[in-house]
Amino acid sequence: MPQGLTPEFALGYRAMMLDGVLREAEITKKVIAAVPDARADYKPDPNARTAKELAWHLANTDIQFLDGIAALNFGMDTPEHKPQTSAEVAAWYDENIRRGVARVAAMTPEQLLTPINFYNVFNMPAVLYLGFLNNHSVHHRGELATYLRPMGSKVPSIYGGSYDEPFEMPGSPEETAA
Repeated sequence: MPQGLTPEFALGYRAMMLDGVLREAEITKKVIAAVPDARADYKPDPNARTAKELAWHLANTDIQFLDGIAALNFGMDTPEHKPQTSAEVAAWYDENIRRGVARVAAMTPEQLLTPINFYNVFNMPAVLYLGFLNNHSVHHRGELATYLRPMGSKVPSIYGGSYDEPFEMPGSPEETAA
C-alpha cells in the first residue's frame, strides 16, 4: 500500500471525484454539443487541433482514463467506429462516461490503491488518476469552449452564466413570473 494512503481515503476520494466527474460531464456534453458540425474543421491556429478533433479527444480520453483506472492498465484503446457529428460525440460520451464511472465505482480499496504506470511518466495509485482525469478534461473543455464563438456558436453556461446562457438565480423575478 502506498505510504499514507488508506483504504478509507481511497473510498472517500473516489466518491468525491466520481461525483465531480459526473457533474463535469454534464457541462462537457453541452460544450461538445455546441460545436456546429458545419464548422467542425475550425482551428484557431495552424498548430491547433480542429474543433472536431478536440471534441473527440476530450470525450475519448475521459473514457480511456476511466477504463484504464478500472483495468489497472492504461491501454488507451480507441473505438473502431468514432461518432461523426457533435450530437453523436455528446451521446457517445454520455453513455460511456456512465459506464466508465460505474466500473471505477465497483473497484475495491485494494484495487484503488494499486499503482499504475502511465507510460513511464507517472506511477500513482489508481484512485489518484481521477484527479488527473478531471484536470485534463477541464483543460480541454475550456480550450474547446474558446472555439465556439469564432465558429458562430453559443457558449453554454459552464460555471455560472455566459453571455449566451445567463445565470439565473433560483426564485428570481424572471423565474417566479413564469
